Amino acid sequence: MSLKKYVPLVLAVLLVGGCQSNKSASEGADSYVLEGKLNNASSGQVYLFELGDQQFIARDTAEVGEDGSFKFSGEVSEPTLYRITVDQQNGLMLVLNKGQVNIEADAKDINGTAKIQGSEDSELFQQLNKLVNETQLKQQELAQQYTQYIDAGKTDSAEALKDQYQVVQKQVKNFLAQHPGSVVSAFGTATLVDPVNDFAFADSMATLYNDKLPNSKYTAMVNDRLKDYRNTAIGQQAPDISLTTPEGETKNLSSLRGKYVLVDFWASWCGPCRKENPNVVKMYDKYKDKGFEIYGVSLDQSKDRWVKAIADDNLKWVHVSDLKGWENSAALKYNVTAIPQTVLLDKEGKIIAKGLRGEDLEAKLASLLD
Repeated sequence: MSLKKYVPLVLAVLLVGGCQSNKSASEGADSYVLEGKLNNASSGQVYLFELGDQQFIARDTAEVGEDGSFKFSGEVSEPTLYRITVDQQNGLMLVLNKGQVNIEADAKDINGTAKIQGSEDSELFQQLNKLVNETQLKQQELAQQYTQYIDAGKTDSAEALKDQYQVVQKQVKNFLAQHPGSVVSAFGTATLVDPVNDFAFADSMATLYNDKLPNSKYTAMVNDRLKDYRNTAIGQQAPDISLTTPEGETKNLSSLRGKYVLVDFWASWCGPCRKENPNVVKMYDKYKDKGFEIYGVSLDQSKDRWVKAIADDNLKWVHVSDLKGWENSAALKYNVTAIPQTVLLDKEGKIIAKGLRGEDLEAKLASLLD
């Protein structure tokens, strides 16, 4: 578990996002026609929303005929994600481009029963949505099994589940990689892929989108999300940090060159951080004389609580902070949105790993220093 400053934008959030009203059409656009039929409906209205940057924009309303039919027409300048809905919980995401799209669904469960013709991107979106739901359920099952094995002392069985978990995680990324020419893939990368732990994958997909979808707003969305992470990606020279120690001295991260350095973002008020500290102390005591150092960056706001936590947890390495909480300058520079968070640097100050904790941190240090 970790403490987060915010929850990254994900597909599930977008599906129930807020709305803005805006009925204007795009300039210089191509025409589309969306015709549909809602079985078990003979009246009412259907609403069409365009997905904006982070919320839905109301575009049009259509009356449902006695036979359940409805029709929308409009203009789009590029393949664009929309949602049709009869209420906030009952709707369907699809991609509209020039040309005609036909939909048939049960009015009581549009998303679960929809049949779409004329839009390959819409079909891809349905496949992605289904895959995301399936993988999330499987990951929850594996996490529960892992906890049960650990509680029962079956560590070998628990370790075996990690490989299964990794396979499940890769399924969504594999799907995105198979469709680099679709805006659905670009949208999925922007909203579903963690730019911290999966930067290399997201960056490689951005390269493909820049080639295949250079003018798409979803390509721009991917690039915009990644731009702040490029300077702190694995393999990059770590941006320097210059903050103050509890004694009031300025200590630069770069002053530790020549050693392997773990930049440890934490705080006295962070329960998971404090729980992890005994393991970090163990690693420090084991490797401090072999060329290992820790540069602890606190996201505290109270100096007294920060200093007390250092003493209580017996943290004997370098500590710095500007006491600005989540607005800590180093945390902002390294895009830290959850703590505990670690960044491991080699002797030249290049980033070689991120997010290492517990056994993973121990194994990495052993491979470098034993």
